[in-house]
Amino acid sequence: MDLTTVLFSFFGGLGLFLFGIKSMSEGLQAVAGDRLRVFLEKGTKTPLRGVLTGTIVTALIQSSSGTTVLAVGLVNAGLLTLRQSIGIIMGANIGTTLTAYLIGFKLEHYALPIIALGVFFLFFFKTKRINYVGQVLLGFGLLFYGMDIMGDGLKPLRSSPFFIGLMTDVENNPLLGVLIGTVFTVIVQSSSATIGVLQELANQGVISYSQAVPILFGDNIGTTITAILAGIGASAIAKRAAATHLFFNIIGTAIFLPLFLVGIFPKLVVLLTNYIYILIPGFEGTWNTLGVKLQIAQTHGVFNLLNTCIQLPFIGLLANIVTKLVPGDQEVIIEAKPKYLEPRLLGNPSVALANASRETLRMGRMAGSAFENAKDYFFYRNQQNKLLAIQFEDAIDQLENQITDYVLKVSSGKSLTSEQTDQNYRILQVIGDIERVGDHATNLVELADFAMESKVKFSEQANDDLMNMFAKVQEIFTMSLEVLKTDDIALSEKVLKYDDIIDDLEITLRKRHIERLSQGTCNGSFGATYLNIISNLERIGDHSVNIAKYTLLHRQN
Repeated sequence: MDLTTVLFSFFGGLGLFLFGIKSMSEGLQAVAGDRLRVFLEKGTKTPLRGVLTGTIVTALIQSSSGTTVLAVGLVNAGLLTLRQSIGIIMGANIGTTLTAYLIGFKLEHYALPIIALGVFFLFFFKTKRINYVGQVLLGFGLLFYGMDIMGDGLKPLRSSPFFIGLMTDVENNPLLGVLIGTVFTVIVQSSSATIGVLQELANQGVISYSQAVPILFGDNIGTTITAILAGIGASAIAKRAAATHLFFNIIGTAIFLPLFLVGIFPKLVVLLTNYIYILIPGFEGTWNTLGVKLQIAQTHGVFNLLNTCIQLPFIGLLANIVTKLVPGDQEVIIEAKPKYLEPRLLGNPSVALANASRETLRMGRMAGSAFENAKDYFFYRNQQNKLLAIQFEDAIDQLENQITDYVLKVSSGKSLTSEQTDQNYRILQVIGDIERVGDHATNLVELADFAMESKVKFSEQANDDLMNMFAKVQEIFTMSLEVLKTDDIALSEKVLKYDDIIDDLEITLRKRHIERLSQGTCNGSFGATYLNIISNLERIGDHSVNIAKYTLLHRQN
């Protein structure tokens, strides 16, 4: 087989393998939906639970990178602490070993029928869930089909002087193997893929088990690149979570590479493997009866499991180290978990609805904080304000769903009084308006980003006008929340009248903008940004009026 055929087979097979992994992971995540995020949030009360949660989620979606990126995103949104994310990251390293075990079993003979079944589900069913299952099966089949093609391409390397020399160097200098594994995984951004290649190389007799292990350690380091990329542009806390993944795997390699060199680690893997097989009823297998693919998978599994067991007690220390190494703002956690939605009160509609109203007011205050941070970010460009605005908006979205579910449970199968029915209706309407205020706050953050990227500069008068309108809108929304809290009729009527001031202010600002355009002191692209800002502000005023109106109607009824 000539070099061209080898390269085509290898890269083509690797492409199919990577696409298969991606397709399978995305399909599994689509089937799980938002439950993955909720599962991660709720499964991190203790470090050990975090590890178990990360392991389960990664085993389900077949992507440690996916789990780690999700954890970094939750930290960035203020929904997980740094310490909670470390447990998940450790668990992700254990969960990802399942892919290597799957590759260890010779399933490539079934690849084509699995692909056919996946395509059948994808193209001949209209149900989304069945389509997702088809996507998973297609990815699973392509994974093994790609491995088979890669295997054919790698066979000639057994007689390649260059490759034989390289692997001899790896055996003499294991750090070179760590470097090769790290670089290769950084390039393909999938440890599952690089370990799969490693298993296939060993299966073809191109490399030995002792040559594969240092490269395996490097693969674990290289896979952290995905989380590091996800941390770029995120909060300092999210960057720390991404850095933790890197340090965790480097420390693991620093511990186990010397143990491998003196022969302790391989003996430990064999000992644990044989012990596990003794515990399996009716199974007579041992380390020596495993194929080299499964031996590498088992080594990968033992490495990540022992690494987690060793470092788990030191999560606090690891968090402190990355906090010092990655400077930035202190950790801010916005509690998206409801404080007042007590399930045990559902049998008492009056008390349950009162608590739902308190949670609604809390959600409203979060929207006020989102708007205030959006305003400060717009004028002062402090990244912390941007991150807080986004975190508050994410918490608002979650609270809207949770309050809605709670209120619907209150009314489900129960006879409510007319007053309780009105209160039920009022809460559901108000949370919708509050959620929209959070959305507009996020819009203002995005407009501020656009203004910075496009180097938009407003005139002094335009800036002063915007500052005035921001202040007026903040005032009317604060008043609407006070109405929500006190049911003050006079204040609710004041909010309705105050909205006229904001509407008039918007008209005035538009007229002044047109005058600046005609005078040439403002260009069209800058003007579009300006109009979008005042439009979002006016809409927040409208939602404030809606909140006051619901209160007014509630009291009148």
